[in-house]
Amino acid sequence: MNIGLFGGTFDPIHHGHTALAQGAQEQFQLGCIHFVPANVPPHKQRHVIASYFHRYAMVALATMNEKAFVPSLLEAPAECTAIAVTGKKGQAEPTKPGANYSIDTVRRLKQTLKKSDHLFFLIGIDAFKDIATWHEAEALFRECEFIVASRPGYSLADVANALPETLRPRPEVTRPFHKQPAKGDLVLPGVTIHLLGDLHQPASATAVRQAAAAGKPLGRFLDADVAEYIKKMGLYRAASRES
Repeated sequence: MNIGLFGGTFDPIHHGHTALAQGAQEQFQLGCIHFVPANVPPHKQRHVIASYFHRYAMVALATMNEKAFVPSLLEAPAECTAIAVTGKKGQAEPTKPGANYSIDTVRRLKQTLKKSDHLFFLIGIDAFKDIATWHEAEALFRECEFIVASRPGYSLADVANALPETLRPRPEVTRPFHKQPAKGDLVLPGVTIHLLGDLHQPASATAVRQAAAAGKPLGRFLDADVAEYIKKMGLYRAASRES
C-alpha cells in the first residue's frame, strides 16, 4: 500500500492542507495519509502556537469524514498516554521532550508498516525550500519519497537547489531547469520528488489566525467543525497570543 505522512504545526489545519492531501491521494493512490501534528516544531520553537491538544483535536475534526485520512499521535507529548492511531494494530511511543524531528517520526511510522508498503512524505513547496536545514535531511530522502505541492513562481531548479548540498545537482545540471515550472517528477541519485500542480487553495494558517483574532468568519479557510471549535475554545484571540 502507498502510505502518506503529512506532518506540520497545523495551527490550525485548513483547506490548503486538506487539498494537498486530497491531491496526493488521488495522484499517487495513497491508501492512508497520517496527519501528524508536531508537539514542538523545530523551526517554530520561538513562536507562540496553540497547544498540541487543540491542534490535534482540530486535525481530528478536519479529517473525520475522509476514510483514508488518519489523525496521528506520533509526535504526541510524553504526558499523552493514548496509543497513536496508525490504521492497524500497534503502538507508537510518545515523543521525548524537545523538538520533533521528521526523520525520527518517519522511522517511528515505518516500524508499524509492512515491508511492501511505500512511504511518501507530503509537504508544501514553501516548507520544502528550507529542507536542507532540517535535522538529518539527507537521511530523510533515503527513508521515503517526497510529494511536494507546488505553486506558480517556482521552477524545477528551485526544487533541485533546495536539496541538501550532498544531494544537490551541480549548477550546470540545474541550469536548464530554471525555465521549467515545478511539476512532474525529479529523480536524482538518492532523491525522488513528485510535484503536485497548483492546488488553488490560497488559505494560510496566518490568515486564519488573523481572521480569528479580528472576529471574522472562518468558513472560507477551513472545515466548519474546525471553525466552530476555534470559536468555542476562544483560540487565536488577539489578547491571548502574539501575532
